[in-house]
Amino acid sequence: MKNNMMTVVLASAFSMLAVASTVVFAGPAEDQASFQKYFKDRFKETEFGDFQNGVYSIHEDSRQQWEDIEEFPPYELAIERGEEMWDEAFKNGKTYADCLGKEVSKIRARYPHYDEKNKTVVTLEGDINKCRVDNDEKKLGWKKGAIADLSAYIAFEGRDEPVNVKRPESEGELEWYNKGKQFFYAKRGQLNMACADCHVYYSGRRVRSETLSPALGHTTHWPVYRSKWGSMGTLHRRYAGCNNNIRAKAFDAQSDEYKALEYFQTFMSNGLAFNGPGARK
Repeated sequence: MKNNMMTVVLASAFSMLAVASTVVFAGPAEDQASFQKYFKDRFKETEFGDFQNGVYSIHEDSRQQWEDIEEFPPYELAIERGEEMWDEAFKNGKTYADCLGKEVSKIRARYPHYDEKNKTVVTLEGDINKCRVDNDEKKLGWKKGAIADLSAYIAFEGRDEPVNVKRPESEGELEWYNKGKQFFYAKRGQLNMACADCHVYYSGRRVRSETLSPALGHTTHWPVYRSKWGSMGTLHRRYAGCNNNIRAKAFDAQSDEYKALEYFQTFMSNGLAFNGPGARK
């Protein structure tokens, strides 16, 4: 009898270890497949491609209001200002096109990506400011204003380009990927919550008057004009706001933490299309 019980206990233990090993050693491809399947199963009536529209892909009542707003989108002026910035030469005569490429429609889809030479993740806003510094211009603020305007123009020109972040394979890529993954699932702040709590496990549920958006497609539609802000803002501005909401200390925009999070989240959304800039409450 004791031997039988010991056999059962050992079998259970080995079974649990097998499951744990699968979780621990799951790679980016497996993560992405299970992540996307989760949302497909959770919101069966939502077509996969529609997840690029955030909460409006799952909340029918809000969708009509959003579509009405999109008839005269509040980000139009930002796009116009961004186009003016794109066309205006720096003091040395060069332009953003000399740094980012002349085919504007192809720029947005290149970000984020891992830079092997510098061992870091590169974002669109990061390269905008790098371009300015390389041409002896001052950096723009990271969260709003001119950088959001220029990013809005680039995003608008790059609408419908596929999200296709290269699968992390090298040691450096995996280090940054796992850093972003850990940030997404780790609990923090006085409310002891993770990104995944709101936007995976409780996605589609209401918090006060708002419906929690699904994490799939989170990074496709930035920068965004938020009614709450009354202005445009970058993705990292929103990351900081989320941290503040759970009473956690926010990191700086373009910090390693937020760059890694953007890298992880965008890879999870491979197969969708970029459709920024966006409008949100």
